[in-house]
Amino acid sequence: MVKSQRMRVANEKASKNVTQRGNVPKSTKSVEDKYPVGPWLLALFIFVVCGSALLQIIQSIRMG
Repeated sequence: MVKSQRMRVANEKASKNVTQRGNVPKSTKSVEDKYPVGPWLLALFIFVVCGSALLQIIQSIRMG
């Protein structure tokens, strides 16, 4: 986006907050976007990374 158009969009978002006086939320983002990755997917990723590192350590001990 062009810089002036980006400012116009930001001003339109903020203009709604002008009339609320004290009832403005801390963030305009929704609360649902708190975790972009689910906890199960994150646990699976950690398991795969730590498991492969552990297997690599065991293999290097056997070879060395």
